[in-house]
Amino acid sequence: MDADINVTKADVEKARQQAQIRHQMAEDSKADYSSVLQRFNHEQHEYYYTHIPNIFQKIQEMEERRIVRLGDSMKTYAEVDRQVIPIIGKCLDGIVKAAESVDQKNDSQLVIEAYKSGFEPPGDIEFEDYTQPMKRTVSENSLSNSRGEGKPELKFGGKSKGKLWPFIKKNKGATPEDFSNLPPEQRRKKLQQKVDELNKEIQKEMDQRDAITKMKDVYLKNPQMGDPASLDHKLTEVSQNIEKLRLEVQKFEAWLAEVEGRLPARGEQARRQSGLYDTQTPPPVTNCAQDRESPDGSYTEDQSQESEVKVLATDFDDEFDDEEPLPAIGTCKALYTFEGQNEGTISVAEGETLYVIEEDKGDGWTRIRRNEDEEGYVPTSYVEVYLDKHAKGAKTYI
Repeated sequence: MDADINVTKADVEKARQQAQIRHQMAEDSKADYSSVLQRFNHEQHEYYYTHIPNIFQKIQEMEERRIVRLGDSMKTYAEVDRQVIPIIGKCLDGIVKAAESVDQKNDSQLVIEAYKSGFEPPGDIEFEDYTQPMKRTVSENSLSNSRGEGKPELKFGGKSKGKLWPFIKKNKGATPEDFSNLPPEQRRKKLQQKVDELNKEIQKEMDQRDAITKMKDVYLKNPQMGDPASLDHKLTEVSQNIEKLRLEVQKFEAWLAEVEGRLPARGEQARRQSGLYDTQTPPPVTNCAQDRESPDGSYTEDQSQESEVKVLATDFDDEFDDEEPLPAIGTCKALYTFEGQNEGTISVAEGETLYVIEEDKGDGWTRIRRNEDEEGYVPTSYVEVYLDKHAKGAKTYI
């Protein structure tokens, strides 16, 4: 434009300014591009040579720590397993020893004693001459019902009604209150269980009566706490319940005495007396069963053979002595250290000697005592027990 003669000087100057401006913009853009490119290259270098390696390094260190901890866990597991192996071995030895000490004869006898019926085998049936007029005669223990000539005579008041073998069901309705539908031995156990249950109920009622009496005394001394007369009705109700339960106990004890008097070879160990009704003389037989058949169906007592009931009432103390500690039945030696952290357990140190007051009942725990104030349970496998065979309460389990 400067060489063109047709262009004015002003146009040439204007074009020159525009060219300078464009040149300056190109230089600025080039400088910006160079700066941004340098920053990008720097960040890219940081990303590939700093950040990524650090991330992978941390991941590697974390994995290495996991591997180390896994190895420590396996080592701990092996050490614990090694410590438990002797205990497991002792348990297995105990199982083998128990299995070798099984007495099948004694076990069979225990089952027989637990489930025997108490019935006696029937006697021989007498010979009958059928060439003579029909007159059946049977032995006293025969399986058949006793018959005379013609129709059998109905007898009441406790006379014999016939003899039934245990396989013949006599009662198809509800179970009699005196369990007369059961064999003698099973009936004795049921009656004894019923007496124990009633004695427990009496003890509960007596405890409730004592509590009400004490509360009434408190109300009498402190009228602002309550009206003493409001407790009279409850106290009377509890006393009536106790009297009813006592009558029930007397009734079942009379039936129990009747059964024990008929069972052969039971001796003085027929039954244990309740702690609430211990008297100097055992309860005599009542006449409440005179109109019943005997439980085994073999005979029924006559009225002339039955005795009257004379039960002596006993007074009960309001206060009871403190429970005496259980006697020691042997000693034991701790094979391992046991930290008793749960309630009812006791801590022992390896090699410590303590007293045994209760054997393992099959749940894996033995009750021991260190002194008068320290006693509790420890695992049976942690101690070696030495029982005193002459100690009271020492038993042998099969």
